[in-house]
Amino acid sequence: MLANWQKNSSLQLVVKVAIAFFVICLVLLLHRYFSFYASYDHGIFNQVFWNNAHGRFFQSSLSSALSTNVVHQGQYPDVSYHRLGQHFTPALLLWLPIYALFPSPVTLIFLQVTFVTAAGLILYILAREHLEPPLSALIAASFYAANAVIGPTLANFHDVSQIPLFVFSLLLAMEKRKWWLFWLLAVCILGVREDSGVALFGVGVYMILSRRYPKQGIGVCILSFGYMILLTNLIMPLFSEDISQRFMMERFGQYAEGEEASTLEIIWGIVSNPWRLIVELLTPFFGTIKYLLGQWLPLAFVPAVAPASWMIAGFPLLKLFLAKGESVLSITIRYAMTVVPGLYYGSIIWWANRQKQNPEQQLPSRKFKRFWLFCIGLSLFFTLTSNPNRTLYFLIPDSVQPWVYIPVTKQWPHVAQFRPLLAQIPRDASVATTNYIIPHLSSRREVLRFPQFELRNDAGEVVKMDYILLDLWQMQQYQEAFKRERGQLKEIVPILDQFTATNEYGVIGFEDGVILLQKGATSDPEALESWKQFRKELEPILAEN
Repeated sequence: MLANWQKNSSLQLVVKVAIAFFVICLVLLLHRYFSFYASYDHGIFNQVFWNNAHGRFFQSSLSSALSTNVVHQGQYPDVSYHRLGQHFTPALLLWLPIYALFPSPVTLIFLQVTFVTAAGLILYILAREHLEPPLSALIAASFYAANAVIGPTLANFHDVSQIPLFVFSLLLAMEKRKWWLFWLLAVCILGVREDSGVALFGVGVYMILSRRYPKQGIGVCILSFGYMILLTNLIMPLFSEDISQRFMMERFGQYAEGEEASTLEIIWGIVSNPWRLIVELLTPFFGTIKYLLGQWLPLAFVPAVAPASWMIAGFPLLKLFLAKGESVLSITIRYAMTVVPGLYYGSIIWWANRQKQNPEQQLPSRKFKRFWLFCIGLSLFFTLTSNPNRTLYFLIPDSVQPWVYIPVTKQWPHVAQFRPLLAQIPRDASVATTNYIIPHLSSRREVLRFPQFELRNDAGEVVKMDYILLDLWQMQQYQEAFKRERGQLKEIVPILDQFTATNEYGVIGFEDGVILLQKGATSDPEALESWKQFRKELEPILAEN
């Protein structure tokens, strides 16, 4: 009877925490979107889904604008560009029927929060395969409190949000020995991204080294490694040269000798220079330690001493530590989620082994449980204060010195003033806009991030966008503390000056620092005068060296 009570109370606790996680994350993300803080990547994925729903699979003008053809070769973005050359993501097709029923960028928000919430529930069921209900519930609760879970969830939609759900489900299928489901989920994991096989490879290594399922583990390692090599060297180059000329060089160019490199060449560059490998693994030293501590914190640092955690999560960690760039060691962006499943499953196995060694001892002890709860609270505190992906911009200042803070009483009135300008843009018109407006205008064939405003259309012709909508007010608010926004203003305003001087575009609307231009239109006198007055406010910024 006591066991049934513990089971029911633990399950109820997990369900309540999951509901709280779902509701809070959903509300915050919807607020982020409708207050115009969702940004470029959300627009990319929405445009991909929108094109998929119209039979133009994985095409995106927004992705094309980031391609090596545009960035390195100076070509125009192309509406027929296939994003599969940048990231191979066929698993997104699983959710296409839902998007087809509700074709909106908001649908992607619901999908992302649902993926992560469901992953926590599967984690509880997975933990129950080895542990008592109270301990299983504590592990699941720590998942919902992890910075590496909350941060990436409170972000633009991203493909990696599927990883915890698929990997936990795969591990559960392994525990149940439902091998047909295991291999089906392995295929789903591989379909998430071209590099998601790294996480699957870690599972295979665990299956071998733990001696639980060595034959299946060997098959998993061969499948995952072979798939990644075949995909990145033979299949993705059929769509574009981005994988070798851009993404490999941006993340792993330090291991290459030329201007481009395949994954095989990068792997050889890593293993052929062990000293460089060691340096990359250990630097930045304090940044690496901080990252690991952040990942371990919600589990009370158990993964640090759990062999299974290192077996499974070690390979995603290795990929991050070998890469360059500040984002790879940021715990609040999508890459951190690839590490999470291995850490949590390894902790489950660690506690299970402790339970076997001390079958009569209740785990965890009261003292350790209090410490664990403290760690969970600390993880939530660090997550809140990090303001992940500016989702909590209305609570936490973006900068203290100089002071940059946008309260809801400032942002929402701004949004209300310029929303009518969005309504003036026809649904099928081409448009160039600024970062935070892109998701709202991404359900169309031709859309770019300004200052790009020319692309190659379906007829193969290079055309200029019909409309240009720019939120200069947002840049003005952030430019004092952030070089990016200041640089954008200095780049954009001279282009607008040229447009108005040549009458190539007419200013047909201006509200609270947001300007709407239409190709070939005659400027509205009142809107043009408002723009000129606002431009005077920007003069001190434009005059800076």
